[in-house]
Amino acid sequence: MDTGQLAWGITATALVLLMTPGVAFFYGGLVKAKSVVSMMMMSFGALALVGVLWILYGWSMSSVGGAGEFAGNPFAAFGLAGLDNEGLLGAAFGATFAIITVALISGAIADRAKFGAWMVFAGIWSTVVYFPVAAWVWGGGWILNLGDLLGGLPSVIDYAGGTAVHINAGAAALALSIVLGRRVVFQKGAHKPHNVPLVLLGAGLLWFGWFGFNAGAEFLAEGMPGVGLIVVNTLGATAAAILGWLVIEKLKDGKATAVGAASGAVTGLVAITPACANLTPGFALLLGVIAGIISALSVDLKFKFGYDDSLDVVGIHLVGGLVGTLYLGLFAIDTGLFTAGDFGQLAVQAIAALAVLAYSFVVALVLGFAIEKTMGFRVTSEDEVAGIDTIVHGEEGYQLEEDQRV
Repeated sequence: MDTGQLAWGITATALVLLMTPGVAFFYGGLVKAKSVVSMMMMSFGALALVGVLWILYGWSMSSVGGAGEFAGNPFAAFGLAGLDNEGLLGAAFGATFAIITVALISGAIADRAKFGAWMVFAGIWSTVVYFPVAAWVWGGGWILNLGDLLGGLPSVIDYAGGTAVHINAGAAALALSIVLGRRVVFQKGAHKPHNVPLVLLGAGLLWFGWFGFNAGAEFLAEGMPGVGLIVVNTLGATAAAILGWLVIEKLKDGKATAVGAASGAVTGLVAITPACANLTPGFALLLGVIAGIISALSVDLKFKFGYDDSLDVVGIHLVGGLVGTLYLGLFAIDTGLFTAGDFGQLAVQAIAALAVLAYSFVVALVLGFAIEKTMGFRVTSEDEVAGIDTIVHGEEGYQLEEDQRV
């Protein structure tokens, strides 16, 4: 690599790492004031633990020698032993993806999870789910080779993580919301964000960092030939998704809200993640609008089906990831059903998406119930109502008068 490629690789790594504090701000603003420390600590806990595990053995597990292998040998390059300068930079970039994938899950269990139990879950889930799935999608595994395995169909397209990150995290979030059950009060409108500016700050940091998330891998390509398309699609789809979300919000509730704008932005970012390098800008705008509309409609499904996904990880990340991944089957450049291709692209996209969804959901469900039965995953109802910051961490997010802390 030349110095320009190396410099962009370092910058992109820093941008994606910043996204995890962005998630912490986004989620932290959405919960009540007496749970904000707990909410943000789950992101920082994931950053610390998954970062260490990735260096020790996660990177080794994320690459396989053939489509038939489940995951790489965790001891092949234990502690990143033997990697050269460029290899270490690539490993650092990959670590940031593993970290944020785990952090995203935490929003589903806001206000009621024990930090120690969360850390146990984060360590095991990243080891048995994220590291192998990364190998399947990007590291030479069966999803990367699915087109050939099915007899010459197009390759699965997941440029930056529709399956490996968002569907993966969203499915695990759904499982944990089932394991921990509903909050003491579970009804529409019962839980209000305690700090809307914090939500907007988090969404802004995510959008800023997402240019590294989507375009970061281009540092591996000489001349970075696809970076312009990736950047403009990351901008356009996200902006369009905000508009789509706000229109639905206005029609449903009579008001377009700041939290809705932030949620729409994140939805657009999620949807364009797998598709950023394989859509024309016009189709990226259309994807953003569609994703914003569908996710805005889907977030209320939790009240219909009774699962308490506290901060709409399922509605934004699972649904948005599915929309973006399947949309490629219709409009991917040269291979989509309506862009000179056939049903082959849609078929491989659907198989990959559903396989990752099912695997992540089942493992997270089993792991979550195991933790709940052994060490307990959920705090008591009394602690949940009082606010878990002081109970779990001995800290408060804000030093305010008693009657102001809500």
